Amino acid sequence: MHTIPRRVWLEVSLGRLVENYRKIAEAVAPAQVLTVLKANAYGLGVLPIARALSDAGADAFGVAEPFEALQLLPLDKPVHILSSVLPDEIAPMVDAGVILPVTDIITARLVSQAAGRRHKTAVVHIKLDTGMGRLGLLPAEAPAAIREIFRLPGLRPEGIFSHFPYAYETGSDLTNRQMDVFCEILDDLAREDINFDKIHIANSDAINNFPRACQKPFNVVRTGINLHGSFDTIGKRTLKVKPVLTLKTRLTAVRTLPAGTGIGYGHTCRLARDTRVGTVSAGYADGLPLAISNRGYLLICGTPCPVLGRISMDYTTVSLEGVPEAAVGDEVVCLGGEGMHALTVENWAALKNTHPYEIICSFGNRVERRYV
Repeated sequence: MHTIPRRVWLEVSLGRLVENYRKIAEAVAPAQVLTVLKANAYGLGVLPIARALSDAGADAFGVAEPFEALQLLPLDKPVHILSSVLPDEIAPMVDAGVILPVTDIITARLVSQAAGRRHKTAVVHIKLDTGMGRLGLLPAEAPAAIREIFRLPGLRPEGIFSHFPYAYETGSDLTNRQMDVFCEILDDLAREDINFDKIHIANSDAINNFPRACQKPFNVVRTGINLHGSFDTIGKRTLKVKPVLTLKTRLTAVRTLPAGTGIGYGHTCRLARDTRVGTVSAGYADGLPLAISNRGYLLICGTPCPVLGRISMDYTTVSLEGVPEAAVGDEVVCLGGEGMHALTVENWAALKNTHPYEIICSFGNRVERRYV
């Protein structure tokens, strides 16, 4: 059987990934770094990325759900589920030794019962809802619930954590108030000698915008998108991390089309003059945002080539007027590149009026992941 190379591929620089991890670890020291690899490492391919981070000394991995956790256990690093755990997931996760989130007292009791039946001790981190409105113990109920959790057999409440909804906004009053509430709960519990080894609230945005979230009493930070060299489009960028992603394809056709030719669905572009036009083998099924239609550009031979018309599922049409040497089969950079014309995840996020997380998670399943 013949092996045909993929038309679209995503290059992930593991070297830059490790450099980014080390910069983050140095910036937050002595706090530990919990590397967040949920959703298949944001769609980039979890195992190669996890192995590279593990070799670089990553302390632990964070995921969203059990399937993701099980993939990472062979690396012999602590694996945390950071969101929630369903009742029928608890026993298998206790068996596997995954660190579980406790978002309510009912979950705590179920974990305790499962651990008792297996004669094991389950490590848990208690989740507080200090303002996200999604999961966790509310501040008013937290102290009493945590006292009960500490009395349950078979549990080791190693950590306590919460999450920010506004950490990308520098100086957010809500973010500062969340930390105040968190610390008040810790102080209340400490008076009864209830303490935690690991305390965390900082995400990537907070590392950049709220240094307080990386300092005592907080001694762990969670980072995902900064590992990839990306940032939220709002807020500071204090970490000097670099993009790890380059999305590439090839030039499929080169033609000179006459003035008046309509390009693509809806003919949203009509050529004003005879134009040298290229057809590129990538479209929105591969992760190119529809929003770059008639607005963005791709790089061919390092030169920006404006997108003509609406991109389609499998193809994008560009002007080749600036690259007369372009030929069928040439490499095309859709995202990434170097220098002043480099295309960043944030560029696409701004064009699409979204945030970088969506861009990184949107590369289609026919896009090959290559690790360099």
